[in-house]
Amino acid sequence: MEVSRTDGGLFNLPARFVSASGEETAAIGERCAALLSSGSIVALEGPLGAGKTCFSQGVARALGVTEPVTSPTYTIVREYQISTAPARAAPFPALLYHIDAYRLNGSDDFYAIGGDEILFSGGISLIEWSVRIEDCIPNGAFVVEIEILNDGTRSISIRIKGDGA
Repeated sequence: MEVSRTDGGLFNLPARFVSASGEETAAIGERCAALLSSGSIVALEGPLGAGKTCFSQGVARALGVTEPVTSPTYTIVREYQISTAPARAAPFPALLYHIDAYRLNGSDDFYAIGGDEILFSGGISLIEWSVRIEDCIPNGAFVVEIEILNDGTRSISIRIKGDGA
């Protein structure tokens, strides 16, 4: 899959980036927002402190979210109004859902809070700790894996679930 970057260049999925800071991780999230459209699901994977929330902040910034984006660890789901449509979005998604599955005990907990309704509402969903509800993440979702490297930088890999890559 080839997509436009915000700087006018192109990149293909699967893709890999290296980030040296939280701001660089957010900038990668901003660039990746161009991939998203109504109903997109982004599964974020990585250890504590890897940068999942920084990536989410970048996506939100690119979508025109003006309020602060923080980890929804205790609330589990936060909703944000989208004011800038990604180039590929048709129809225009109204809501960004930021989900943190860390405190969930699996898929049953996710379904109990209406998780399937959120995922298939037509909004854009970002899911931190997605491995906790892995069987809820459909094929076609974007999977963002963030790894902390020995030198403290982050390796950020992006692929489509189920495409064999």
